[in-house]
Amino acid sequence: MSSENITGHQHGRHAGREDLTGEHRLGDMVQLILMVVFLAVWILDSFVLEFSTFLAVSLPSFIKWPVGIILLVSAFYFARSGLKIVFGEIQESPHVITRGAFSIVRHPIYLSAILVYSGLFCLTISLISAAILIVIILFYWYISRYEEKLLINRFGDEYRNYMRKVPMLFPLRLKRDK
Repeated sequence: MSSENITGHQHGRHAGREDLTGEHRLGDMVQLILMVVFLAVWILDSFVLEFSTFLAVSLPSFIKWPVGIILLVSAFYFARSGLKIVFGEIQESPHVITRGAFSIVRHPIYLSAILVYSGLFCLTISLISAAILIVIILFYWYISRYEEKLLINRFGDEYRNYMRKVPMLFPLRLKRDK
């Protein structure tokens, strides 16, 4: 990707929105495929075959359920806040969004998806689902990096400064030596 021309793609009902920078052209399709695969595997493994859920018995429900529910509620916050800011408001003068969920992570909508899958995993501890979750996290990291190149091309130092202050996908930031 380093040598190719990076341009954003807007499609569907967001086409023509000059305030939106763009997204990977395969992002929506791959997200849908990964969702279907994860849910099918999670449901089959957790409730029918129970092939890789053997660790679930060693973790009590009073731990699994609250953690799973906290992750799912957190997912709702990040999805609602991120979607409302990006798609619910047309910016008259486009700029880097740094408020709401965007003050916590640079890609709150992608984080919300990861939290949903993580929450479902916590409820049943399906190890096969965990393997798919790792693939999903890597995919979101990849498309986040792609979209960040678009944002740097559009906003330059304003976005680079934001990147230095706010973590990409997870609200945990390790201190780096300068």
